Amino acid sequence: MARTIDSDLAPHELRVLVAVADTGAFSAAAETLGLTQSAVSHSVRGSERKIGAVLFERGRSGARPTPAGRRAVAHARRVLRLLDVLTAEARGAARSDATQGPLRIAAFRSAALHLLPPVLERLRARHPGIEPRVRIVREVGRGTAGEVADGKADLAIVTLGGSVAPEPGLVASGLFEEPYALVHAAGHVAPRSLPLVDWAENCGSYTRDWWAAQDWIPEATVVAEDDGAVLALVSAGHGMAIMPALSLVDAPDSVGITDLGPARPTRRVGYVTTPELAGSAVVRALVRELRAAEVRRPVRLPAAPQSRDRRA
Repeated sequence: MARTIDSDLAPHELRVLVAVADTGAFSAAAETLGLTQSAVSHSVRGSERKIGAVLFERGRSGARPTPAGRRAVAHARRVLRLLDVLTAEARGAARSDATQGPLRIAAFRSAALHLLPPVLERLRARHPGIEPRVRIVREVGRGTAGEVADGKADLAIVTLGGSVAPEPGLVASGLFEEPYALVHAAGHVAPRSLPLVDWAENCGSYTRDWWAAQDWIPEATVVAEDDGAVLALVSAGHGMAIMPALSLVDAPDSVGITDLGPARPTRRVGYVTTPELAGSAVVRALVRELRAAEVRRPVRLPAAPQSRDRRA
């Protein structure tokens, strides 16, 4: 009788893969998990044998995931998270309250500062068993959506239609359109004559065509790390900037905000999650609050019409 080879990875094997990827070394992973280094090495070798691929490059500097390893670790994170959701929702259902447990959120800076606080306040008031955990991630490269794809976040606040699309297999949905405005030191008589201050997250494909058609916009002479630094530089008179509305909420009076007119560029703010977590109680509860949110806008900037998808 032919022997059946067990190719299924157990939860403890998945946790070892994640720990090695997070710590960058077998010894550090062993310390994190309370295991011996030999046990971690044995577990990784077993996982590699079952999968049929080398998952980590070993060297004097530690262990680094291979392309196959990065994919395996991303799936391991997502599977382990689903096991957590299974336990939390099953326990909650027994008490007639499945909406509880941790909720991992990735957001770019302005969304974390101005969109999420009132949303999470209402969420926790309605569902005190939910434990939100927010990480601020720069919206460059794979951005916040990459955190979901890698299993590090349950839901990400994202800018949709940018230069990098969310990875295949994720669920994406829009929330609102965010207008851009011209920002300058308050009282400046000719703000368009100022040099441009910019930052890496500011302009994706959603505004590139508009920017290219504006012959009055110069190349940036000052590049800042984030939108807060841009506002500080603009406020001090170092230049002008073109910024989205969320970045301008609570802008100081020393900053002037000028509408760019009906042809102004906009960017679409939305969320990304996984198909599996989209049906979980905690993610559905957060999505409901996001869709009900009244987005604060700078009082000096006329609000652009919002198009909202009212589906739950």
